[in-house]
Amino acid sequence: MERSDPSYSKTLALISLVASASAFAPTQFGARTSTQVFIDFGKYDDQLWSNDAKKDVYATWDPASPRSTMNFNPFETFLGNSPDASGIFPGEPFYKDPQRPDVSYAIMLAEKAEFAERAAAPKAGDTPGAPGCKNGIPKN
Repeated sequence: MERSDPSYSKTLALISLVASASAFAPTQFGARTSTQVFIDFGKYDDQLWSNDAKKDVYATWDPASPRSTMNFNPFETFLGNSPDASGIFPGEPFYKDPQRPDVSYAIMLAEKAEFAERAAAPKAGDTPGAPGCKNGIPKN
């Protein structure tokens, strides 16, 4: 049985167009939802990460407590890198390049003397393997 009615052809074309378009319509079943990750950034996040800011964070650092974005040694290095204002090292998730102050040779000499004083008298509990220290072997 052959139909040559033009309205029949148009109706058939419209039905097939609607049926095929539903294949591209979003569905709620099995749809992926976005996941939000919340991280508490450090006290000086998005602020000037100066030597004074580092000394403030160092003063509140507790080597006996677990390392976190609020409890870390800002003068600690790992693979030659210094942490950002949240204690996160380059190459780790959530690392943010800190805002650094201008430096001069005189400022660097003063900071070097402060570093020597800190190294001569470390905080109690500041030992390799302490919970508040960056531990472990890099996964590179």
